Amino acid sequence: MVERRFSAGRPFSGGRPETGRAISTQTAYDGGLVGGCSWSNSEGSIAMKCPECGSEVVESSVYCHKCGGRIDRQTWEDPASESPEQPAADEPTSAGQTASERFRGAVESTRAKSTAVTEEALWSGGYCGKAMMDAWVVSGLVTLALLIGAIVVWDKAWVWYAVLAAIVLLWGYQAVVYLQRRLGVRYRLTSQRFQHEKGIFMHTTDVIDLVEVDDITYRQSIIDRLFNVGTIRIVSSDRSHPDLSMAGIADVKNVVAKMDQARRAERIRRGLHISSI
Repeated sequence: MVERRFSAGRPFSGGRPETGRAISTQTAYDGGLVGGCSWSNSEGSIAMKCPECGSEVVESSVYCHKCGGRIDRQTWEDPASESPEQPAADEPTSAGQTASERFRGAVESTRAKSTAVTEEALWSGGYCGKAMMDAWVVSGLVTLALLIGAIVVWDKAWVWYAVLAAIVLLWGYQAVVYLQRRLGVRYRLTSQRFQHEKGIFMHTTDVIDLVEVDDITYRQSIIDRLFNVGTIRIVSSDRSHPDLSMAGIADVKNVVAKMDQARRAERIRRGLHISSI
């Protein structure tokens, strides 16, 4: 006995049914679809139904005897030759994960790699005393002039007291200014941020993200170039310090170069174009 099995909505598997053989009721072709036509079983014989009007027609018919519609007869294919069905997007794989879960995992992994970048310290420093060399030179010239004036009128004691007091005040002022600038500001540059700390007894730290820095410039006077110091100016979109000036920076050219390289690297890492910011 040859048995042909059908399932709703699936093509008929195997060759053409043999009408001369009996077919069991368990294998009746109830609602099976072959080539767009319905098949039914009636006491061992197979009849087709017209896909247009639903009338039963003879198996060998090409047109329906009622509506005249053409009956499409396709070749019955072997299920083994059919291409395997692709798993649905949400069908679990052998690893127990769906396609959407694998996609979310890949996105989170990529995001973690881009954000979990170690922050590297590139430079730290503060005010350099060489930047006050011009003030010290002027103070030295004033001191020399006062001493010469005191020598000219050396016979008057009060002149010497006045000159000594002026010299002490002058150099005392320069010392206070130097200590305030030297101890009052500190800078730290990393691969992602620039930190500006100020204050002697009470510290205030401001942080500027390098991606917010728009422009970095520096200037040097003649004396600054002799001692390799200068003033750096940072223009950024930071609200607290949109225009930050850093005076007395030693080796100013290399410091500016490090800042610019770190800024470009950070913007490239975050996928931003410098011209679009």
